[in-house]
Amino acid sequence: MPSDAAASGFSEPECKAVYRAIFERRDMRHFAGGSVAPEVMRRLLTAAHHAPSVGFMQPWRFVRISDAAVRADLHALVEQERVKTAQALGERQDAFMRLKVEGMRDAAELWAVALADGREAHVFGRRTLPQMDLASAACAIQNLWLAARAEGLGVGWVSLFDPSAVAALLHMPAGAEPIALLCIGPVHAFYEEPMLQKERWAKRCALDDLLFENAWGQALGSEAGAPSGTSTVHTP
Repeated sequence: MPSDAAASGFSEPECKAVYRAIFERRDMRHFAGGSVAPEVMRRLLTAAHHAPSVGFMQPWRFVRISDAAVRADLHALVEQERVKTAQALGERQDAFMRLKVEGMRDAAELWAVALADGREAHVFGRRTLPQMDLASAACAIQNLWLAARAEGLGVGWVSLFDPSAVAALLHMPAGAEPIALLCIGPVHAFYEEPMLQKERWAKRCALDDLLFENAWGQALGSEAGAPSGTSTVHTP
C-alpha cells in the first residue's frame, strides 16, 4: 500500500510542470505590449495571496498602475535611481548603463507591491526577525511569478527606486513600504538563461558551494560534517 505522503503527491506530469515553471521562470525586461485578461490577472493575484506568511500576517498589498501619467512618473523615479546606482558601481558604471534594467513602458500591466502599514503589531515569528514580513511578501511575488510563467506571461521585478518617493507618489499610508514594481505581460520569447548571466554581469553559483552541514563552511556530506553514528550523504 502506498504511504499517505506518496498518495498525496502530484502525478509525474504535474510534478514536471511545477519544476518546469521554476526552471523556466525569468526576470523579464523585454515585453511585447498587449494586455492581460482580467480573469488571468485575478488568478495571478490569487496565487500570490496563497503564499505562506510568518504568523499568517499576510503583509502584501498590491497597487495596480493603470494611469499612464502615474506610470510615467514611476518610470522617471526608476531612471533617477538607475543613474545613481551606476555612479555607485564605480568601474562597472558603463557596463551597468548598457543593461536593460526594466520594461515599465512596454509591459501590459504594472503593479506596485508594498508591505502593509501596522506590521509592527505582528510579533509571532518576528520578535527577533522583523524582516520576515519582507520574506513573506517575497513568497507572494514568487507565487505570482511562477503562475505567470505557467500562463505564458513574463514578469520583471524592478527595485531601482527610492521607497519613500514611490510611497508618496502612490499615496501610501505611513508605515507602508513599497518593495517592488512588477512588470507583467506578454513577451516575444523567454530568455534561455537569466539575462544578467547572458550579459556576463553575473552567473549562477554552483549549488554545492552553498550547502553546508552542521556548521557554516563545512561541506554537505563531508566526513567531518556528518554527525557521529550516521553515514555520509553524497549529493549528485
